[in-house]
Amino acid sequence: MSRLLPYPILSACLAATWLLLNAPLSPGNVLLALLVGLMVPAVMLALRPPSVRVRAPGILARLAVIVLYDMVRSNIDVARIILGLRGGERRTGFVTIPLDMRAPFGLAILSIILTGTPGTLWVQYDSDTGCLLIHVLDYTDGEEWVRRVKDRYERPLMQIFAP
Repeated sequence: MSRLLPYPILSACLAATWLLLNAPLSPGNVLLALLVGLMVPAVMLALRPPSVRVRAPGILARLAVIVLYDMVRSNIDVARIILGLRGGERRTGFVTIPLDMRAPFGLAILSIILTGTPGTLWVQYDSDTGCLLIHVLDYTDGEEWVRRVKDRYERPLMQIFAP
């Protein structure tokens, strides 16, 4: 059973996502959903990803609330910019953030947070220096962005994925 379904939750989620994105239900879509749900986890098994150990689930829950709040706030801010409701001059810019975190799963989650939040985009990460380059739609102060990313996201992620 483990060879057929190495990651059963992932299989179920992929199949469900496929069906939701390819509505209406048809026999062909169900068959394709089952194939995707079985094939993608089999490929992941071949890649042999290391297991993840979450060290602080309470901090993870708090981080989820912070990210949700930041995403809602950023959606409102970006909407104001696009609709021209925000006075003043808007500048875009790039910010280099020196990261202390090296955990691959923590970096992956950070990339999802930054790219998923409207107005910011993960551009490049240099694993040799630990420097992250992000693009910001509403660039104000680079040091403010460095503090925001490090305090709100990096520090909790380091506690969650600490070795």
